[in-house]
Amino acid sequence: MLLSDILMLMLCGGISGFLAGLLGIGGGMILVPFMILVFNHLGFSQEVVVHMAIATGMCTILFTTSSAIWAHHKHGSIDWKLVAALSPGMVFGGLVGGSELFEALKTSWLSLFFAVFIVYTSIQMLLNKKPKSGRELPGALGLFSFGTFAGALASLVGAGGAFITVPFMLWCNVKPHTAMATSSGLGLPIAAAATLGYMYGSWGNPNLPTGSMGFVYLPAVACIVVVSIFTAPFGAKLARKLDVAQLKRVFGVMLFFLAAFMFNESRKAFGF
Repeated sequence: MLLSDILMLMLCGGISGFLAGLLGIGGGMILVPFMILVFNHLGFSQEVVVHMAIATGMCTILFTTSSAIWAHHKHGSIDWKLVAALSPGMVFGGLVGGSELFEALKTSWLSLFFAVFIVYTSIQMLLNKKPKSGRELPGALGLFSFGTFAGALASLVGAGGAFITVPFMLWCNVKPHTAMATSSGLGLPIAAAATLGYMYGSWGNPNLPTGSMGFVYLPAVACIVVVSIFTAPFGAKLARKLDVAQLKRVFGVMLFFLAAFMFNESRKAFGF
């Protein structure tokens, strides 16, 4: 990689780590468009470039989320019982989604699916709409079923799962700050399972470049993580001081531009 590629990935890593700690998101979604630019510049096959960007972004969540988890844990914000209850389903869903479904999707459809997901997330950020409290947390079977769905969906878009786990927890009367912090704890099992699924499902693919383990491009992971592990605790610290609702709206606007980029990638993949 050229120095410009390395610097872009490091900059994105710093931003994604900060957002992971501040907003409870995995940070992978903002990495994907920029990694596509870098991977295209490196001449990667168009058959795998989007898959690699999403898988590599998810792999970085393993490290970024670990840093954010420790920062939230020190303040007693994470509900570890809830993490333990949801994790088995999320691991199962992440493995299935990361290996079977992810590999089966063509680049054109994966780009389109990711773009639609970003639009949905940006609208949620702009509205900052809180779900009405509806009920208590379901039993073991209900939590496993929801975890499976959340894990599979998160693995398809390379996100830590906060976009679906936080609204679910709020609907079940979990306190907002606890829900945000707990989503960081849930990001680790999702990221681990999905990453293993990405590697297993794509092992031996002839289109993969040197330096990759399945769809995960290790040099990019290193560039991103070396910065994100330091900015994630900073974001978690500021989450208790800043107006996060306003920051979400700014982030929502930025996501619209990223969605436009991904829609254009999808258009090119479809040949329009």
